[in-house]
Amino acid sequence: MKKFLLFSVILGLAWGCNPQKSNEIQVDEDYCKYVNPFIGNADNGHTFPGATVPFGFIQVSPETGNDSWRYCSGYNYEDKEVLGFAQNHLNGTGCSDLGDILMLPFSGKELPDSLRAVIDKSTEKASPGYYFVQLPDYKIDVELTATQRTAFHKYTFHQDKPANIFLDMQSGVVWSRKALQEHVLLAEMDIVDNQTITGRQEVRNWVRRHYYYVIKFDKPYSVRGELPLREGEKAKRLILGFDLKPGESVQAKVSISSVSIAGAMKSMEIENPDWNFAEIKEKARSQWNDLLARAQVTGTEDQKTTFYTSMYHLLIQPNNITDTDGSYRGVNDSVFTSKTGNYYSTLSLWDTYRAAHPLYTIIIPEKVDDMIQTMIAHQKVQGFLPIWALWGKENYCMIANHAVPVIVDAYLKGFKGFDAEEAYQAIKTSLTVNHLHSDWDTYMKYGYYPFDIIQLESVSRTLESVYDDYCAAQMAKSLGKTEDYEYFKKRSDFYKNLFDPETGLMRGRDSQGNWRTPFNPFQLAHSSSIGGDFTEGNSWQYTWHVQHNPQGLIDLMGGKDIFAQKLDSLFFLDIDTGKTGFVSDVSGLIGQYAHGNEPSHHVAYLYNYAGRPWKTQELIREIFDRFYLNKPDGLCGNDDCGQMSAWYIFSAMGFYPVNPVGGEYIIGAPQIEKVSLSLPEGKTFLMEAKGLSKENKYVKSVTLNGFQIDNYIINHKDIMNGGHLVFTMTNEARNQ
Repeated sequence: MKKFLLFSVILGLAWGCNPQKSNEIQVDEDYCKYVNPFIGNADNGHTFPGATVPFGFIQVSPETGNDSWRYCSGYNYEDKEVLGFAQNHLNGTGCSDLGDILMLPFSGKELPDSLRAVIDKSTEKASPGYYFVQLPDYKIDVELTATQRTAFHKYTFHQDKPANIFLDMQSGVVWSRKALQEHVLLAEMDIVDNQTITGRQEVRNWVRRHYYYVIKFDKPYSVRGELPLREGEKAKRLILGFDLKPGESVQAKVSISSVSIAGAMKSMEIENPDWNFAEIKEKARSQWNDLLARAQVTGTEDQKTTFYTSMYHLLIQPNNITDTDGSYRGVNDSVFTSKTGNYYSTLSLWDTYRAAHPLYTIIIPEKVDDMIQTMIAHQKVQGFLPIWALWGKENYCMIANHAVPVIVDAYLKGFKGFDAEEAYQAIKTSLTVNHLHSDWDTYMKYGYYPFDIIQLESVSRTLESVYDDYCAAQMAKSLGKTEDYEYFKKRSDFYKNLFDPETGLMRGRDSQGNWRTPFNPFQLAHSSSIGGDFTEGNSWQYTWHVQHNPQGLIDLMGGKDIFAQKLDSLFFLDIDTGKTGFVSDVSGLIGQYAHGNEPSHHVAYLYNYAGRPWKTQELIREIFDRFYLNKPDGLCGNDDCGQMSAWYIFSAMGFYPVNPVGGEYIIGAPQIEKVSLSLPEGKTFLMEAKGLSKENKYVKSVTLNGFQIDNYIINHKDIMNGGHLVFTMTNEARNQ
């Protein structure tokens, strides 16, 4: 069915910094049909199959577990039972949280002993904004959909037995069974009437947070029972009964706010005032289609499914956590009001600065200014830019200060919906005033983090910080701050201080300048488990973390030939991880290259700098064939809030931001026949791969608007101005 999608896009970009005219695009197909939310639900992809809208505060989804690393999203596809259906979840993270307000429908007079329900996997369906499954033991159909701030449940009971809903306010997605009993710090509930429950809770796991809720049912209930509190518990677990005939349904709407019960109630009144499940489901699907239609793909069904599912995962977050009036609870638990009505959290910046945020500047540029304003507002309260923000709070997960590249990238691309001076001062403060994981006094004194002073992740913290320094230098230069530019430029060369010419690898040093001895470059490190000088990786993986200056790394290694040989070794060295310290995040291995973890994501493209582009092209195909598959275990690692998906989208189109703030994209090898991007002002960017096939995986030539590209670079403005990028593919490995 044909429909018209209206893209009203207000941008501040290099192609024009005034509000853009809306772009009306005719869409002839339903792009949601290509999205498979089950991709990444198994193994360690940590995605969820439930219902959400783009950037929604709510992600209502089934939970099959909630007490281990296996269940960071609350769900694993291999499980055959559910605990219930909770209102919010994380997409592809390596840590656990959320899972608030668990609801499990069941029939009968007694609460099931296991507090679980078998699901019929053959009936399980998911699409953007909708989830369905049957509970065969109780003959109940479960349907879920969502708005921005509300979850909508529909339970249809087919048995001639008492209809019940188990409401568990103690539950949450946490680290362990013990944590389940202790993570609720405060719980208040008010049974307003026989169709309404309200309350507030304070909980802690990854972060400590407040949430307020309103639960409304379309039919009256009675409280048929309440489970006794176990040691450490504070929240109620109720059995709600409903008087139904076989075939009748109970619908439940759940609204959540970080600010107040009144805010949650207002969200429900505005976004979901009636009991029309089909209408809300269709609105959610329409929102997804509006965004997915910005890319039109020509390829196989599997290629379309993987591409549009990657877009879907990319656009689930960051999440707008404001109430309908723009209010939100910030990092210090105070309530603030966003002037734009938006405040974004779930900022997994160590992951997403690499490709997800650069992709946002192309696909959803109208959201970028508010994301930057969010980071600046966070800094004003916290004193430094967000590191990993969840629910408006700082969880300090991961290292460095990677809001910096996100802000600088937006600024250099011409976004002007934020104060550049204010943004720069937030950057400068974050990179010069000591805070957790950023000891700038030590960093400046030695020109690196010595492992005898900074005893965890000293090499990774140095290399990641060096990149932020480079970004700060670029913004300082653009703003005419010469002294600051020279200061940060000097710091951006600190990576040289950890390069060991004897091994040709990055290696830890102590405060006396001595190299880490003994040194095992294959030894994996992880701050929370086995310690070491690296972050979820080893020396082989982190040596290449010089995104801003590959030529500088080539020079350190002794030239292109040696650099290329070293890269060859990375992809061929196969060492048993059981003998080098197991780190669950280090996955998707090709030799020592780990595609399942973000520090490796740019590395395959480095062969271009050494004059061997065909090796990049070979590796891109291998990564696609092995690590992006249309099945539940089709991801080789955590999706990490869309970063794994962003790598796929960029690479499928034949280019990637090795340096995420350089305004440059490095040519790789396209994996899809055609991708057309709909851009502001009615512009279109078309990528076409002529002759692409299983055998023709190499690039023979590249043209942009008819002109030959003799190097391996296209610019951001080349995309945003619209145009036609054509790859001619061949089965012969060769220089471009």
